[in-house]
Amino acid sequence: MVNSNDGQTPAAKPANKRGVARLAAVQALYQMDVAGTGVLEVVAEYEEHRLGKEVDGKQYLDADPQWFRGIVSGVVADQTTLDPMIRQALTEDWPLSRLDSTLRAILRAGIWELRGKADVPTAVIVSEYVDIAKAFYSEDEPKLVNAVLDRLAFELRGESKGVKGPKR
Repeated sequence: MVNSNDGQTPAAKPANKRGVARLAAVQALYQMDVAGTGVLEVVAEYEEHRLGKEVDGKQYLDADPQWFRGIVSGVVADQTTLDPMIRQALTEDWPLSRLDSTLRAILRAGIWELRGKADVPTAVIVSEYVDIAKAFYSEDEPKLVNAVLDRLAFELRGESKGVKGPKR
């Protein structure tokens, strides 16, 4: 979300305002999970002090604020539906509690978009959230994000990685 990498921010930069909004939403969801911050407070903080703003001498990239709000508030509203979907998509030896807060935020946001944004192509959603995972992780987590989102895309949309299949 920041224009230059200082070692504390994700290395990958989303290329568009929706991509920046997705990354900011994941960061906001993480903050809510770890710090117990409420949705109204975190959305206001990001919109007033982070999205497109200069913070500590660094220029944050511009984001689509409506997209950001939609993801954050949508995930919060639908979390009791999203979490069982994540659990179902994981193997039995990977309970949801085993995933760290960042990974849970990435999966929740990605699944929320797959469910609620039918106008956005599946391949775009999966690719964007895999890229976000790559910004935070270097090993197996991006593969896990890809597998979970791909599996649920097929169940929710009848397509996988952009390949249309039979609707369920």
